[in-house]
Amino acid sequence: MVCTVLRVKVNSVFIQTEETPNPNALKFIPGRVVMEQGTADFPNKDTAAKSPLAQRMFELPEVTGVFFGADFISVTKMEAADWSILKPSILGTIMEHFVSNHPLFFGENTEATTAYEGDPVVAEIKEIIDTRVRPAVAMDGGDITFEKFEDGVVYLRLQGACSGCPSSSVTLKSGIENMLKHYVPEVTEVRAIDTEEV
Repeated sequence: MVCTVLRVKVNSVFIQTEETPNPNALKFIPGRVVMEQGTADFPNKDTAAKSPLAQRMFELPEVTGVFFGADFISVTKMEAADWSILKPSILGTIMEHFVSNHPLFFGENTEATTAYEGDPVVAEIKEIIDTRVRPAVAMDGGDITFEKFEDGVVYLRLQGACSGCPSSSVTLKSGIENMLKHYVPEVTEVRAIDTEEV
C-alpha cells in the first residue's frame, strides 16, 4: 500500500492519503475524528444534500462517490480521471472544511434503526460483521453493513472504496461468506446489495 502525507501548516491540519484495493478510490485521513459514530455513504451527488462537505466534493465533476468513516474520508472518482490532477482539489476541500469548523451534516445525522432486535441469528451475524469484517474493510477505505437475512441469505451493502472494487466479490464470497457459514450454520450464502437498491 502506497502512503503519502501532505503537511498543511494551517491550524495543524495534516492530511494523509492511502491507496485502497479499488484503483478508483483513495482514502484521506485528516488526523482527527470524522464521524463520532457510524458511517455515512454518499454514492452519488443526489445523496449528498445532508452534508456540506460531501456537497463540496461533488462539485468536482470527476468525483462519483464520497464515504465518511470514523477517522477517514474515501473518495471515488471516474475511471478516466487522473488522481494526480484530482487529489490536490480534494485535499484542499477537506482542509478548508476542517480549518473552518463547518459541521459535517446539516442538522443531525440519524442512523437507520435495526429491524431485527429480537432475532438471535441476526444478532450473531451482525456481531461477526461489526467485530471481524468492518474494522478490516475500514482499513481499505470502505465499509460493509448488514441489510437483511432471508432464507439463509445474508444481504450486505458495500460502501466507500468497497463499492465497485474489483476484489470485492472475492472478499465477499471467499472471505465473509466462508466466515459466516463457519460461525453461523443457518447462513447458506452472502450477497451484495447495490447502492441503488432499497
